[in-house]
Order: sequence, then structure tokens, then C-alpha cells
Amino acid sequence: PHICSVADRLAAEGFHAFAPDLYRGETTTRPDDAGRRMMELNIAQAGREIQAAARAMRALDAAQPKKVAVLGFCMGGQLALHAACSYPKDFEAVVDFYGIHPKAEIDLAALEAPVLAHFADHDEFVPKEKAEALVRDLESLGKDTKAHFYPAGHAFFNDSRPEAFHAAEATKAWERTLAFLNEHLR
Repeated sequence: PHICSVADRLAAEGFHAFAPDLYRGETTTRPDDAGRRMMELNIAQAGREIQAAARAMRALDAAQPKKVAVLGFCMGGQLALHAACSYPKDFEAVVDFYGIHPKAEIDLAALEAPVLAHFADHDEFVPKEKAEALVRDLESLGKDTKAHFYPAGHAFFNDSRPEAFHAAEATKAWERTLAFLNEHLR
């Protein structure tokens, strides 16, 4: 539901939004099941499905100009980077919300799109050191990268999780995301 609400918010801002269901309708509310499914996900297949979604979006007559961004949260943030690195001609921008996934290998040298990254200072799943290392790697390769660190924890943008949601920081991240997307997609 959170991802659908983000897609709706993007649509309300005038963007076309598509959220591929990489789990084909399987859902869970149990953290252990979610972790297992995350680790079992076929990363290469997920990348191809994200690329297919990008190409479908670009093919829409109403989509003008023909520019596509990929945006993801947590595992999806790393998958966004993975897709943009694997299929660099298909994406004009990448937004990574606190995304690191141990199985989603990325070839940052292949990346062509600018990256906006949002990370939390107090993230128990994505330690700040790992996030900073990713940003350093992007910058050392000369990639167009904007990274922001927020005084919050993991999933601070997810308003469907009251224990994690941080309204003030989520608002800043949203405003930065919209500015970034407007800059690179319009």
C-alpha cells in the first residue's frame, strides 16, 4: 500500500508512475518472511522487469517528454541502482531511498543517470558507513550524485509505519525528490 500511495503522489504531481509487483502478488506482514523473500528474489529477473516497466512507460503516448526515472525504497532502492546500471540507456534518473541489498550487485561504472540518494543516520538495516561508502564510490567514478542523510531511522519515509515514519524528514526528502525529478525528467 505504501508504494501505491507513493505512485499516486507522483501522479498527483503530473508524473506517470508504475510500480511493478516483483513478488507477483505475494505479501507478508511477518518480518522473517519478508527477509527470506528479499534474499530469495531473483535480482537479474527483477532488473529485467524494472527495465520492461521503464520501456512500457516510455511507450505511453501521454508520457512527454520520453524520460524515465527509477525510484525505490530499501531493497527497491538498490534494485533501482541495479536496473539503471544494467540498462543505462533506459533511465534518465535514479532515486534511492535507503537502499542496500547484499545480492543486488551493481556496476556503478556503467551508470549514466544522475542519482539522488536518501539515507538515515540511524538505520539498523543500512549502516551509515555502508551508505557513505556507496556515495563515495559513485562520486569517485564521477557520477552525478546528490546524497542526503537524515536524523532518522530506516523507513523514515514510510507513512504507513508509524514506528518508523518521521514526518519532517520525509517532507524534506519528498521535496528534494520532486525537485530532482522535475530537473531531470521535464
